[in-house]
Amino acid sequence: MTTVETASPDVGDRSPIVNDFSLVVATANGTGSQTANLTLLRTFFQMGIPVHGKNVFPSNIQGLPTWYHVRVSEQGYVARKESELLIAFNPATLDADLRALPTGGVAVLRDDVHPTVARDDLTVYRLPVKKLLEVSTAKGKVREYLANMTYVGVVAWMLGAPLDVVEAALGVQFSGRRKLVDANLEVVRAAFDWANEHLEKRDPFRVAPMNATAGKLLMTGNEAGALGSVFGGVSVAAWYPITPSTSFVDALREYLPELRRDEEGRPTYAVIQAEDELAAIGMVVGAGFAGARALTATSGPGLSLMAEFSGLAYYAEVPAVVWDVQRVGPSTGLPTRTSQGDVAFAYRIGHGDTKHAVLLPSSLEECFEFGWRALDLADELQTPVFVLTDLDLGMNTWMGTRFAYPDEPLKRGKVLTAGEIEAHGFARYADVDGDGVGWRTLPGNVHPGSAYFTRGTGHDARAAYSERSEDWLENMARLARKYETVRARVPAAEVDQVDGADVGVVYFGTTRYALEEARDALAAQGVRFSTLRLRALPPGPEVRAFLEAHPTVVVLEQNHDAQACTILAGEFPDLAPRLRAAAYLDGLPYTAGFVAERLRPYLTAKEA
Repeated sequence: MTTVETASPDVGDRSPIVNDFSLVVATANGTGSQTANLTLLRTFFQMGIPVHGKNVFPSNIQGLPTWYHVRVSEQGYVARKESELLIAFNPATLDADLRALPTGGVAVLRDDVHPTVARDDLTVYRLPVKKLLEVSTAKGKVREYLANMTYVGVVAWMLGAPLDVVEAALGVQFSGRRKLVDANLEVVRAAFDWANEHLEKRDPFRVAPMNATAGKLLMTGNEAGALGSVFGGVSVAAWYPITPSTSFVDALREYLPELRRDEEGRPTYAVIQAEDELAAIGMVVGAGFAGARALTATSGPGLSLMAEFSGLAYYAEVPAVVWDVQRVGPSTGLPTRTSQGDVAFAYRIGHGDTKHAVLLPSSLEECFEFGWRALDLADELQTPVFVLTDLDLGMNTWMGTRFAYPDEPLKRGKVLTAGEIEAHGFARYADVDGDGVGWRTLPGNVHPGSAYFTRGTGHDARAAYSERSEDWLENMARLARKYETVRARVPAAEVDQVDGADVGVVYFGTTRYALEEARDALAAQGVRFSTLRLRALPPGPEVRAFLEAHPTVVVLEQNHDAQACTILAGEFPDLAPRLRAAAYLDGLPYTAGFVAERLRPYLTAKEA
């Protein structure tokens, strides 16, 4: 049978493709490839080239296929792109991975694995992995892990990445531990030298130094959100491990010991692993009542267990912050795939009439900002605040601008001192200021009039138990006024209004990157439309203005049931006929090409 190794087309006069490609590494989960993949990512980054990495991995611990996507783009695009370069180190998916490559693509194969699919339109490089590992004295599992460094060396040769930059990337990856750097570098160098001697460069792809990453960093969204929370004064975190949010708390446990100690070096925080998510949110609500800045991190199944305590915190008006790193549901669903499927649930979580503040970050910078801002909002509004990221943003490595120290002091909201109680009195749930937010006291206030019952049951303005209809109606009316205060305080949407455009597109979170790249591509074809990026719920007046300005508004979101579109229709029922749902979910981040095709049916001749 003719196999793919016979394919090696002459590139002839093909122009070089510099700093603009997508590479995928296909391996099996548990084989230690992440170190090699991150080394490649950091190599390009340290060459000053915009880069982004996405890990598509299975939900089991070991054995099933995993794909790591590296997007290199001198224009700074970071959306997932169908790959042109393939590192095929997983025999189980080899044929399918080769079929997925476009004409003119490149495949790097092990010489001891033979595909059955025939492709005469690819450039193929074969790599003697076992021979190259002879330079290493490592044994057992470590030797298996080092095998991945062979493809790092060949990719460096193929693309023209200097070995000293690869070495620097390994230094960052291993935190400067020279022994580990050297053990990996010798395999990288052996593969690089072998390729230089035995392979002929037959593809057009190259990397070349740029200066586009100065002042930038590489980080995951979970790390950025955790760091922002530390800067926002978090002092209690309670959680139960769940993919893809566990690394958020792992990051807290790394940053807090370094940044949150008193003058004697004693910790000024507590991080607690609860027995389940219900207990975790209970601890957070209790800490919030006591005056601590408290949060938890979870995903959809954990959020389900937090519903009752979330409703309690809403009605008893206790600050709490919940980071929901969304994955695919219902039920266990696809626990290692990304989605925006918890938007409707988080917005109305809790039985009865509840509506929550929901923040929708889309970048490292916003994860950091919303880390501290969510704690401020929870205290100021005396309510739970939900921050919805997703697996793509939370667990993958993104390039971002170095964070600025918050330019505002911590905002604790309406907290009365003993002296203020003496002078003005105190009624916990009275709407003194007309914004629906009552004044509160914290445990430890010495004034005898500071005490009150924090009730999830019916109560009057002084927190006394009440089943009187009048008290219930008055309290719900005040909470409705408070909801309008929430609307005015959460981050406003980001609007890009195009003069004369009849079509507007609403989007949020990580759909941003495919949408923005698609918008640029369509604009180059003469197709233009307005956009609005939701940064929070409830939607503000700028969202209404956007809907009013466009006869057709397409809501692009990564779920099946068009949840955000439904929310907007409920918030602005008079404008609901203008809304068009463009919801789609298969667990993978969108590509720009997919988004462009998704939008085309709504773009009229005027837009074109």
